Parts: sequence; C-alpha cells; structure tokens
Amino acid sequence: MPGRVLIVDDHEVVRLGIRMVLTSDSPLEVCGEARDGLDALRKVLELHPDVVILDLTMPGMNGFETAAQMRLIAPSVKIIFYSIHEIPATARISGGDAFVSKSSSRQELTATVDRVLRADQFTH
Repeated sequence: MPGRVLIVDDHEVVRLGIRMVLTSDSPLEVCGEARDGLDALRKVLELHPDVVILDLTMPGMNGFETAAQMRLIAPSVKIIFYSIHEIPATARISGGDAFVSKSSSRQELTATVDRVLRADQFTH
C-alpha cells in the first residue's frame, strides 16, 4: 500500500511541483494539500495522512508551531520539514522526522519520504 502524503506550503506552485514529483517517481498517494498551518491541522484530522511535507515559513502559524500542534492531534503522523533554510538539527529537535532542503533533488525528496515510511513500518 502506498503512503498517503499531505503537502503543506503557502505557495501553490511549490505544492504542485511536489505533487508532480511524488506521483511521477513513486507509488505515493498525495491525499491533499494545505496552504497554511491551520489548514494543515484540519486536513490531518480529515485525511489521516501517513506523512506530512511541511514548509517552515508560512504566514500565521509557522512550520515548527504547526508540527507541535500536529504531534498533539496525530502523534503517529510523520513530519518532513521542507524549507529553503538549511536547519536539519533544529527540525529534529522541533518534532520533525526528517528535513529536506528545497534545493535538494527530486530523488532526495522521494527517497526521504520512502525512508520515513519504511521506518514507520519497522516501529509498529
């Protein structure tokens, strides 16, 4: 069964690009998109994704705040921070399962999603 992915970014073009990469390179299912933190929290409750690809810099609630709230409402969801900022150590401390830079290759993004999903399979 492919993993279900929720894409959270305030830029529509970025969301579309991530969707295209994930659905063309792997059997992942993009179950939804959100444009900000509040929308993401609603979608997590509604769609029950396995993985959330979460931008750090969004208006209103930033990615770190969103991740903290996500952990409260859906503790099993995997969170991959996706940002132009190079801060992987901070991402781990803030409740993320992985970090991918927006400057990374499409293969690195899909490999990270696959790795996070496989790690989830081994912990259950």
